[in-house]
Amino acid sequence: MRKHKLFKLTLLFLSLVTVLSGCGFPGLSSSSKDTVKIAAQNTTEQQIMAAVIQQMIEHYSDLNTAVISNLGSGTVSFQAQKRGDADLTAIRYNGTDMQTILNESGETDPAKVDQIVRKEFKDKYHMTYFPSYGFADTYQFMVTQKFAKEHNLNTVSDLKEVAPSMKVGIDQIWMNRKGDGYDDFQKQYGFSFGRVYPMQIGLVYNALASGKMDAVLGYSTDGRIGSYNLKLLKDDLHYFPPYEASVVVNDSALKRHPQLKGILRRLDGKFPLKTMQKLNYQVDNNLQEPAVVARNFLKQHNYFERSDD
Repeated sequence: MRKHKLFKLTLLFLSLVTVLSGCGFPGLSSSSKDTVKIAAQNTTEQQIMAAVIQQMIEHYSDLNTAVISNLGSGTVSFQAQKRGDADLTAIRYNGTDMQTILNESGETDPAKVDQIVRKEFKDKYHMTYFPSYGFADTYQFMVTQKFAKEHNLNTVSDLKEVAPSMKVGIDQIWMNRKGDGYDDFQKQYGFSFGRVYPMQIGLVYNALASGKMDAVLGYSTDGRIGSYNLKLLKDDLHYFPPYEASVVVNDSALKRHPQLKGILRRLDGKFPLKTMQKLNYQVDNNLQEPAVVARNFLKQHNYFERSDD
């Protein structure tokens, strides 16, 4: 038991050391200039898209790649990219970046959010936001079909009457987020839930399906929504800003490797919401490796070859 605790403490210490601003990621600071370093958070779709990018780059160029995997948040991956420990981030969400990186809130119009984030990332950080992959991964309240029918639920506002008696599982990151977290949610919608249970995002769907929770806050792209036949409640007051998903690349990397632009642009709009849900499902439910799911998908689509190539 003592050895187990010591091991956990050692891992925690190493994780903290990794994210300190003055430290790089082990083995990457001395990487070849021909190596493209890809940052990815610890969610399924981040791992899948990192593998997609890695395999596209290696398919269409002689460049090497390295994936910095399982980063804990968008802020951590941003700092890695800002320091040059990473050349790009597999997925960044424009709504999240507006809230957490740019510290701006209040704007929910998708076109305006996109314009603001693209411009400020370019001007302030010399990073290029590529066009959307074709999906937006937003927070979404969901319930079982049975619970929705019993209480006539279609929108988040419909929860108001039953909210005081509800047990709701939420993403632990969302609990204390500024701008689009639980505190501001209560102000905008005008109600609170009876009991709120912060938990790892991967656990919320099973907790709902097994009856341990009355509702949960999950991600709109998660494949388990379909497998559990969950009811998504419309954010009728437009509380959550858009979270369009894109690859974001350091301008210095684009200058150093100009072929990257053409390779990454092949992915524009190729991953609509239903496609991302299916890919996530193959990993989360079928327990396939993200790299295998990415490879099968790319082969199925001939690596998005174009007739003018």
